[in-house]
Amino acid sequence: MKAAIFLPSPDLRCSLLLLITWIFTPVTAEIASLDSGNIDEILNNADVALVNFYADWCRFSQMLHPIFEEASNVIKEEYPNKNQVVFARVDCDQHSEIAQRYRISKYPTLKLFRNGMMMKREYRGQRSVTAIADYIRQQKSDPIQEVHDLEEIKFLDRSKRTIVGYFEQKDSDNYRTFERVANILHDDCVFFSAFGSVSKPERFSGDNIIYKPPGEHAPDMVYLGSLTNFDLAYAWTQDKCVPLVREITFENGEELTEEGLPFLILFHMKEDTVSLDVFQNEVARQLISEKGTINFLHADCDKFRHPLLHIQKTPADCPVIAIDSFRHMYVFPDFKDLSIPNKLKQFVLDLHSGKLHREFHHGPDPTDVAPGQHIQDVASSPPESSFQKLAPSEYRYTLLRDRDEL
Repeated sequence: MKAAIFLPSPDLRCSLLLLITWIFTPVTAEIASLDSGNIDEILNNADVALVNFYADWCRFSQMLHPIFEEASNVIKEEYPNKNQVVFARVDCDQHSEIAQRYRISKYPTLKLFRNGMMMKREYRGQRSVTAIADYIRQQKSDPIQEVHDLEEIKFLDRSKRTIVGYFEQKDSDNYRTFERVANILHDDCVFFSAFGSVSKPERFSGDNIIYKPPGEHAPDMVYLGSLTNFDLAYAWTQDKCVPLVREITFENGEELTEEGLPFLILFHMKEDTVSLDVFQNEVARQLISEKGTINFLHADCDKFRHPLLHIQKTPADCPVIAIDSFRHMYVFPDFKDLSIPNKLKQFVLDLHSGKLHREFHHGPDPTDVAPGQHIQDVASSPPESSFQKLAPSEYRYTLLRDRDEL
């Protein structure tokens, strides 16, 4: 018999019901318990694996256990081959080296793996049997749409990033590489394929892959690497599908904040694509070396009115550029200043050096003041972070940074 677990009153009834069901219902689920000795073998041999990183003392982990097991039972009936879909779990207290390897910062964390490769996006949906089962079904669906007439290509939605593969036959190493790439990046791009006589007019030099950027008149780009080299094909496709400047929404805000990098954000009206193009070009020109130290984002002014008000702006002031460091928010002086060489880059460098924070508290740095000019100490407090509120919630996860011993 498992030990009784006492929970705070708001969760008591539903939590006890789940726990009682888990304790007294015979367990038929095949949940693989991962450790340092078997994790690579199990994950590498699984087409799709959903791994629950948990801790026994975490009440959210306790509540998820019976749901996770029942979802596994449902999926096993649909995908009986043990390597098609694997449900697995890691006790992070017992295997802290695995938790560190995958940078687990909260419990429970559900991560998706494909043939041993961890996907960037973890499962953040509803914790119910139906939702988890539907998520796995979606992951098992074919991410590539087959084209039966090249005329269909002319009517693609050019607002989306699109990858089209032209192959002589489906049963080929070239297509299998394309399929692996599509399985990983299908949330970022739309994938199409054509075969045989349909694709022949586009195969004048053999099988090939084309990237069609957003925009009716944007020119196509051709993949020139080996079609059987997964690493090359994946790197090229990821570069095309995952933009340097990403859009932040309420749906992906938790994921972006958990990456832990400060935000450089352009707030713009949805229809204002000109400002977005200018910002994207300047980020690519001035800040490519800062990739990995800050996230480049753009946000809809109407949807993110609250962060704008936080920095004393409204949608009428857009376009507005700001940095959210997750402690404070700092406003770029004027969008028109983007045309000043290295002005945007200096703004980011001033964040990293601490200059932005110092100036908010003490006024301009002495080095920025002209000789003989009086320096007045200006005490002020920068607005607190607004986007930090989109981070994982303590009402849904046990956050490890809140535990003193961790």
